[in-house]
This record gives sequence, structure tokens and C-alpha cells, in this order.
Amino acid sequence: MAGIFKVKAKAKGGVTKVKMLAKHVMETGQRKDKKTGDIIPAKFIQELTVQHAGNTVFSGQLGTAVSKNPYFSFTFAGGAKGDELSISWAENTGTSATETAKIK
Repeated sequence: MAGIFKVKAKAKGGVTKVKMLAKHVMETGQRKDKKTGDIIPAKFIQELTVQHAGNTVFSGQLGTAVSKNPYFSFTFAGGAKGDELSISWAENTGTSATETAKIK
């Protein structure tokens, strides 16, 4: 699966500000298909972790209350231009991936 996160990370004055937008359906499993009437199976990001230099700088347990295409914004101490962030996520379906992004 290709990366689902669009990431902007900037380091300034010893602090890195990270903005991430996920392209994901975040389906709750409670909606019905309008044409067939069948329940649309749940499919949402369950776990999200961002690491910098081996340290976890953000982590979250997500659920069905999070909207489609969720947006995350956070800051952390440290980071420098050119450093890499490692973004790991896992769905409730068992699908998982790790993506990387550079700090500018």
C-alpha cells in the first residue's frame, strides 16, 4: 500500500512542528451501502506512532469517532532540517505500514 500520509514538518529554534493529513476512509462499520443496504465493514486507523531518531514523539490509539481523512498536528523538542520522521500506522483490519518524511 502506498503512503497515506501527507506530512509537513519544520524545525525552528529547537522545536519541530509537524502537520499530517491521512487519506483514509475511517469507516465506522455502522453505515449501510445506499444501493445494496449491506453494512459497510469497519476500516479505520487504530494505532499511530511517529518516531524521530528512535524516540516516539507522538502516538495515539484511534477509534471510529475520528473523521474521514484525519488531520494531526503536534510539536516536539528537537529535530533538525533533513532529519527523518518514521510514521507507523495500523488499521483494525490488520493492515499496517511505515512511512517516512523529512523535516524541512
